[in-house]
Amino acid sequence: MFDSTRFFLFLTAALLLAIAPGPGMLYVLARSLAGGKREGVLSAIGTFLGGMVHVIAAALGISIILAKSAAAFAIVKYAGAAYLCLLGVRMIIDAQRDAHRKDAPSEGPVGDANPSTPALDAMRPQRNPLWQGVLTEVLNPKTALFFLSFIPQFVDRTSGLVFFQFVTLGTISVMMNTTADLIVIALAGPLGEKIRSSITFRRRQRTVTGAIMIGLGTYLATSESK
Repeated sequence: MFDSTRFFLFLTAALLLAIAPGPGMLYVLARSLAGGKREGVLSAIGTFLGGMVHVIAAALGISIILAKSAAAFAIVKYAGAAYLCLLGVRMIIDAQRDAHRKDAPSEGPVGDANPSTPALDAMRPQRNPLWQGVLTEVLNPKTALFFLSFIPQFVDRTSGLVFFQFVTLGTISVMMNTTADLIVIALAGPLGEKIRSSITFRRRQRTVTGAIMIGLGTYLATSESK
């Protein structure tokens, strides 16, 4: 059903994105540090469920378009490839900004210009970490945009079952994210402190991931669409 080369690229990109210390991982980490591992696990389960909401919603809409229109399929793929390149460029730019902010005393622990982030908000008491995790992920429009742009790149329209392919790939991606979150929770002490405070670690990770996203987007845009 899946082209082996593209599936390998998908797994590589999904893995790199899963281990990237983004807002979702920082949110789960903060909940774990604030309320213990149980609260962290519940938050991770919540973000998993929220991610699956985006996957199902995107699959329902995209699969109808892609299954019926080759032109629409091509447009989605080119737009998605361009988005991946843009995402990579933004990662590299953010990494360079982190480097320039390294010595700035006013920065927060994760180097963000605005200290009001989901990760820091999670340090405040919350009633239900599971549902808070669901809402945090569901209400994030960037997650929806990512799935709409990323997953169609690896769907083989000619083999049919577009909805099933989309959901399968989306589920793999979300599961990788959740697995990375659970590892961070288990190592919340030293690893969590490194992720939150090491600007160098985050800068290098973002630079490498950004470069790979640009390469992936370029490859997908120039390769033959199916």
